[in-house]
Amino acid sequence: MMQRPFRPEEYSLKETSPHLGGAATGDKLTTTYDLVEQMQYLYVRVVKAKDLPSKDITGSCDPYVEVKLGNYKGTTRHFEKKTNPEWNQVFAFSKERIQSSVVEITVKDKDLVKDDFIGRVLFDLNEVPKRVPPDSPLAPQWYRLEERNGHKVKGELMLAVWMGTQADEAFSEAWHSDAASVPGDGLASIRSKVYLTPKLWYLRVNVIEAQDLIPNDRTRFPEVYVKAMLGNQALRTRPSPSRTLNPMWNEDLMFVAAEPFEEHLILSVEDRIAPGKDDVLGRTVISLQHVLRRLDHKLLNSQWYNLEKHVIVDGEQKKETKFSSRIHLRICLEGGYHVLDESTHYSSDLRPTAKQLWKHNIGILELGILTAQGLLPMKTKDGRGTTDAYCVAKYGQKWVRTRTIIDSFIPKWNEQYTWEVYDPCTVITIGVFDNCHLNGGEKANGARDTRIGKVRIRLSTLETDRVYTHAYPLIVLTPAGVKKMGEVQLAVRFTCSSLLNMMHLYSQPLLPKMHYVHPLSVMQVDNLRRQATNIVSTRLSRAEPPLRKEIVEYMLDVDSHMWSMRKSKANFFRIMGVLSPLIAVAKWFDQICHWRNPLTTILIHVLFVILVLYPELILPTIFLYLFLIGVWYYRWRPRQPPHMDTRLSHAESAHPDELDEEFDTFPTSRPPDIVRMRYDRLRSVAGRIQTVVGDLATQGERLQSLLSWRDPRATALFVTFCFVAAIVLYVTPFRVVVFLAGLYTLRHPRFRHKMPSVPLNFFRRLPARTDSML
Repeated sequence: MMQRPFRPEEYSLKETSPHLGGAATGDKLTTTYDLVEQMQYLYVRVVKAKDLPSKDITGSCDPYVEVKLGNYKGTTRHFEKKTNPEWNQVFAFSKERIQSSVVEITVKDKDLVKDDFIGRVLFDLNEVPKRVPPDSPLAPQWYRLEERNGHKVKGELMLAVWMGTQADEAFSEAWHSDAASVPGDGLASIRSKVYLTPKLWYLRVNVIEAQDLIPNDRTRFPEVYVKAMLGNQALRTRPSPSRTLNPMWNEDLMFVAAEPFEEHLILSVEDRIAPGKDDVLGRTVISLQHVLRRLDHKLLNSQWYNLEKHVIVDGEQKKETKFSSRIHLRICLEGGYHVLDESTHYSSDLRPTAKQLWKHNIGILELGILTAQGLLPMKTKDGRGTTDAYCVAKYGQKWVRTRTIIDSFIPKWNEQYTWEVYDPCTVITIGVFDNCHLNGGEKANGARDTRIGKVRIRLSTLETDRVYTHAYPLIVLTPAGVKKMGEVQLAVRFTCSSLLNMMHLYSQPLLPKMHYVHPLSVMQVDNLRRQATNIVSTRLSRAEPPLRKEIVEYMLDVDSHMWSMRKSKANFFRIMGVLSPLIAVAKWFDQICHWRNPLTTILIHVLFVILVLYPELILPTIFLYLFLIGVWYYRWRPRQPPHMDTRLSHAESAHPDELDEEFDTFPTSRPPDIVRMRYDRLRSVAGRIQTVVGDLATQGERLQSLLSWRDPRATALFVTFCFVAAIVLYVTPFRVVVFLAGLYTLRHPRFRHKMPSVPLNFFRRLPARTDSML
C-alpha cells in the first residue's frame, strides 16, 4: 500500500468560531454553560404510579412505563406484582432527533406472551414548558391514565415533562434517545461522570533497630534484614552490619499510601540462612489509621513494637508472642510533600498532601468539550466500521468523563467542566477514546477501550479571560507511522482571580518546601511515582462506571520513560534548536571580525569604544537590548495554545523499524535476529554519544591540567604567563588592556592568517586523562 504524502496542515491547530452559549432569542442564557453550544432536550421524568389495575389472569400487575417519541422509545424497569411502583427515571430526547409533535407515555403490564396496555398520557410538544437552570426543577404532577380512545381509566402516573439543555441536573443520569441501541447493563458505561483520585501520602518508615531476637539456628550469627509490605508494595533494608541478636539499621523506607487507609503495614524481621532461603524471626502489623502525620521535617518520637512469631499448628496459624523480641521504629505520614503520580513535565497539580499547607487558588479553568470531526472507524459492527467516542479530561485530583456518543464519526458532547487552579505552570490533559464496553463489563471479554488521541494545554501559555476555541488534531503514533485520527473541538478559558498572587507564584519553587529541605533520591521518586500511578489506576478502575486502567495509564503518560530511537533523535534536535541562536551569534561575530560588511564592523567598533570608555554602560546596554528584542518579538507572539507537534516529535520521519522497536514490549517479544540488529544499532548510536561525552570530558580535563603540573612544561609556561599578565595588568589601566584586546579581535583580515592562534594551539597540546583509559 502506498503511503500518503505528509501534509503538515493536516496536523496543525485550526481556529474555530462555534456558537457558544447560544440560544434562541428571548431565552435566558445560562452562565454555567457559556463555553459550549446549547443543545435542546425534551426531558420526561417518570416518578411513580398508583392504583394500577391488574390485567392478567392471576390478578397481579407487573408494571413498567414506555416513553415514545416518533421512532425512539425508552422503557423503565418493571416491578413484579406491584400496583404502586416507584421508578424515578429520566428520559432525554435530543431536539435534533425529534420526529413527532406528541410524546406518548404508556404504562404496560409485563407478560410472557404479549405485554398488556394499561393506560397512557399524551403531551403536545408545543405546550411543554421550558426550564433553564438556575430555575428550580419542575415539580412532577399526577396525571390520570387514558385509553387509546381518550377515555379515562383507573390508575394515575406522576410525571414531569419539560424542555431543557445539557445544563440540566437531570442530564447526566438520563436515558438518552441516541443511546437507544445500548442494552440496560451497558448504560452505566456511557454516562458522563466526575471522578476524584484518592488522597495520596508518602509513608516514611525509619527502621532503627531490633532487640533480643531469637534465631531458629543458634549455632550461627544471624544475617538480619527487615522486610516491609504495604498492599502490593514491598521494600527491604540492607542486612544489618552488626551480626548480633540486637541488630541496627537506621534506614528509611518510603511507600505511597492512599486514603482511606484500608491496608496495613506489615513488617517482618528475617534471617538470611542461604541464598534464596530466609527465616522469619518475627513480624508486626501496624494500622495506618493511628500513624502520626507531620507537615515539616521535625523529628517525631520513635516507638517500640512487639514482634510476634507465627507458628503453624494443625493447619491453623497461631500467634506466639515473644515479649522479649522488639523492633524500634519511627513511622509517619508525610504531609509536606506532593505525591508525584504524573510525568514531571505534564504535572497538573503541585500542592502538598496536607490541606493545611495549601495556598489560596489563583483562578478558575473552564473547559468546554464541544465536538469531534472526522473520527476514523475504530471497530467493526454488523460488517461496517463504527466509533463510540467519549472524552476524558484530567486536571489536579479531578477527572471528568463525557457521555459516550454512540456510532458517530462527528460526536457532539457540548459538556462543560470547571477546575480550581493553584498554579498556572500546570497542564490539563484531554484524551479521546472509543468505548468497547457497551454490553457491560462481564460480556466484554477483556476488551480494552481504544485511544483515539490526546491533547495537552499548559495554562501558563493562555491569556487570562480569553476564550480559546480551536480544533486540535488527534494524533497517535502507530507501528506503521504517525496517524491523524480526527479532530476534537475545545473551548478553554483561564480566569485569574488575583493577578498579583499569580505573578508572585513565578518567584516561588514549583514543588513544596519539603522536596528541597529533605529531597528524595531520583530512584526513590521513580519507584514512588510507579506505585502512585498503580494506586490511582486501580482505584479509578474500581469506580462505577470504571475509568479503566488503560485510560488512566495513557492520561498519566506511564510509558514516557521507555527508550525510543525517535525520541532520542527528537531531543537531540531540540538541543540543537536551543543552541542554534548561540551558533548564529558566533557566526555573525566571525563575519564582523572578518569585515564581511565593513559598515556593520565600523559601527561595532564605535559601540566597542563607547563601552570601553564608559564601562558602567555595559550592563544597562545588555538589559536594554534584551528589552528591545522582547518588545520586537511581541508582534509574533503565539496566538494559539500549544498542541502535539509531529515535526518536533520526529514522528513523520521515523523509520518503520524504529517505530516497531518503540512499540515492542518490555522485555522484548521480537525474534533474536531482529533484537541482534537493534542491539547493534543501539551500540553504534551509543558509541557516537560516548565519543561526544569523551570529547567534552577531555576539554574539561585540559582546563584542569593547566595548573595540575601533569605536563610540567605546559604548567610552567602557563604559570609564567599568569605572573607576567598580573604585572602588566597592575601597571596598565584596565581600559587600555580591553581596548587593545578588542581591536586585536576585530582586526582586518589582511592582518590575520589562517593558522590556529597561539592560545588554541597551547590548549590543544595540554594532556587529558584519556591516556589512562583502558
